[in-house]
Amino acid sequence: MRPLNIAILGCGTVGGGVAKILTEQKELLSKRAGREINLKVIAELNPPAAISRFNLDKKYFAGGGDTVSREDASKNIQNILEAEDIDVVVETMGGKGNFVHDTCLGVLQHGKNLVTANKALLAERGADIFKEAEDKKLQLGYEAAVCGAIPIIKGIKECFTGDIINSVCGIFNGTSNYILTQMQNKGLDFSEALKLAQKEGYAEADPTLDINGGDASHKLILLIKLAFGMEVTMDQLSITGIQNITKNDMDFAREINSSIKLICMARRENNQIFAEVRPMAVKNDNTLSSVNYAVNAVRLDNKYSDTHFFIGKGAGSSETAMSIVSDIVFIARHGDVETYNEKNNLVLGDSKKIAFPYLVSFKTKNLPGTTGLIATEIGKQGINIETVSHNRFSGETADFSVETESCEFDKIEKAIAEIKKINNDLLLEDPKILPILY
Repeated sequence: MRPLNIAILGCGTVGGGVAKILTEQKELLSKRAGREINLKVIAELNPPAAISRFNLDKKYFAGGGDTVSREDASKNIQNILEAEDIDVVVETMGGKGNFVHDTCLGVLQHGKNLVTANKALLAERGADIFKEAEDKKLQLGYEAAVCGAIPIIKGIKECFTGDIINSVCGIFNGTSNYILTQMQNKGLDFSEALKLAQKEGYAEADPTLDINGGDASHKLILLIKLAFGMEVTMDQLSITGIQNITKNDMDFAREINSSIKLICMARRENNQIFAEVRPMAVKNDNTLSSVNYAVNAVRLDNKYSDTHFFIGKGAGSSETAMSIVSDIVFIARHGDVETYNEKNNLVLGDSKKIAFPYLVSFKTKNLPGTTGLIATEIGKQGINIETVSHNRFSGETADFSVETESCEFDKIEKAIAEIKKINNDLLLEDPKILPILY
């Protein structure tokens, strides 16, 4: 069997890691694949930096290893797409702009298998890329796009084909989990924990996608497509980030034996999928509560095999590169096997109709009878109250929380609206509403 020839587009943190593994472990990977895996060419703007950083031979680089212009780099990429001896193209340029999108689509249009870690591209603009791979009967490897080194894509595709997945739930973003862990364990406020995450290299200078739930949402969208055969867009998904979580929220969660985590969830009920990304108070006897720092976790609840947890590192150069290489080995062994892509006639349900117990935190004026008034209005909506926390007084303000029994989100909203009708000045800010995950 002839060698499987690989081209890499982009040789930064991830692409360089892929090249390093392919060259250092060529003999072992080839044995595992049952055929030779051969790194043929790398298209990169700044080869000298990549050569130095990853100890790579300049022979692998288009243009001989010298720095190239963007125009020449584009020509190199086009040459790779048109080359008859390239079997798999690894895209590690990143971004979701037209150039990257068109390049990935072009890889498949030229009859080559595609491997990428580009979750934003696949989640937001990937419909035609998935379709092209299916139409051409080519492999689209994206294990590295969802939770880094955790083999959740292959787990769902290969290990649970005899089962029905009822729900996908977990912690899909290591940066936000690191921040929340520091707030929980060290009593830091959000801004302090974010600065620490940036200092330690877990958060970018611009951490927006990590803290606003965007990155986690990209991964959830891809898992919804894989597990349920359903297309969901970012606009359709209910997304709440962690940027408004406070020390008091952490204390209130601790009082009910919980930890706050940014949770991604998609649940099948009849012909509907209920999905959201938002901070939740996770009970301490739930495994997800003990997943701390930059670790990711995915929980699958299945019809026949019950509950499974996948826990591990969700990011990093070597971790992400390893997942890409595992896709390459899979393609080397099974590239001629058509992948089944599930499609179902499911609809996206209103996430406000998901029944949860809730932890609702209030900041109010420090006035007698406030707690009783709020508890009464919650009760009028048919919501049973489990516990009410101690008040935390600060001058003329008070903070406290209410733990409810299971109810729909919109009932909580109705109770808050009624409280505002009675005394519009009583609530100093909109209450924080966190689902409680058992």
